[in-house]
Amino acid sequence: MLLEQSWWIKAALVLLVTLIGHLILRTLIGLLSRRLERWSGGSRGPFYGIAAQMLSRTSGVLLLVFSLMIGLKVVGLPPRWESSLAHGWFVVLAFQVALWCDCGIRLWVDRLLHEPGKVRNPVTTTLIGILLRLLAWTLMLLSVLANLGVDITALVASLGVGGIAIALAVQTLLSDVFASLSIGVDKPFELGDFIVFGEVAGSIEHIGLKTTRIRSLSGEQIVCSNAELLKQTLHNYKRMEQRRIVFKFGVTYNTPPQKVRQIGAVVAQIIQGIELTRFDRAHFATFDDYQLTFEVVYFVLSAEYNRYMDIQQEINLGLLERFAEMQVQFAFPTQSLEFIGGTLPQISVAGLAHVPAANGSNPPIQGRPAQ
Repeated sequence: MLLEQSWWIKAALVLLVTLIGHLILRTLIGLLSRRLERWSGGSRGPFYGIAAQMLSRTSGVLLLVFSLMIGLKVVGLPPRWESSLAHGWFVVLAFQVALWCDCGIRLWVDRLLHEPGKVRNPVTTTLIGILLRLLAWTLMLLSVLANLGVDITALVASLGVGGIAIALAVQTLLSDVFASLSIGVDKPFELGDFIVFGEVAGSIEHIGLKTTRIRSLSGEQIVCSNAELLKQTLHNYKRMEQRRIVFKFGVTYNTPPQKVRQIGAVVAQIIQGIELTRFDRAHFATFDDYQLTFEVVYFVLSAEYNRYMDIQQEINLGLLERFAEMQVQFAFPTQSLEFIGGTLPQISVAGLAHVPAANGSNPPIQGRPAQ
């Protein structure tokens, strides 16, 4: 057979077609990759850049095998070889598509992690990339097996039963892992955010597969399970665009009514003169036990707590200065007792001498030496 002239002609033809096909395919892939790379530099978005890098990383071995199969298709093959060649086309193409998907997912994850101006959880992002790559290769393997005639129904069923058994065994760990994925996708908080829940208040320091670590205000690190953390009602102060402040103060009851009317305007003038504030209202609200109570509402146009405290301090100092000019006094807890009718009991105060009563209605105060 090796000495037959037709066999050598066919072998040469296969080799020639393989080389020409390989050269053409590499040229086309290179041209398309460069075109996509030029497009990625414009306003068409980063997708073209990822696609260009995916094409540039096409497997040379698979491309050569694909070219060889094109060459074998030119010459006549026995039916058994034709059937095997048909399966070979699908296997090579499926494997190359899986390689492209794997490369694209890795490039996409790397772009997410290093995108300027955005802070993402690296653990969750990497985990999502691993799951997507695993899904791509699993689909490739199942599709190849199905094309080769393998009954994958039983295989998928066994994988499903095994997966259920594993999930039941590590359900606590899986709940935390999926909670980590939920944190990465839904983004209720990110690294550096200041959150408060229950008695815990601190900044997010690390988001892992199972736990999230929080640096509290007192300095210690608090470790929380991801699943338990998502069950809490979280207050994320990092994303607060403005802070609504309500505070009260009181003045004495002997303040003249005309000055009481002026206090609201004075408060508004003080707050409006401070940067990053928006005045809402100031009202004489209630008559309390020992003061006339005013309620003030304003907004701090910053989420920074220290900035809010600086502004509140300026308001308090401004109130002290303006009230001193107006001769208005802040109220403090006092009680006045009025005795009507009857006679007061005799009172002995240690260390006081006998004090005669101012009038006949009050008994004298008797003193005795101090012990």
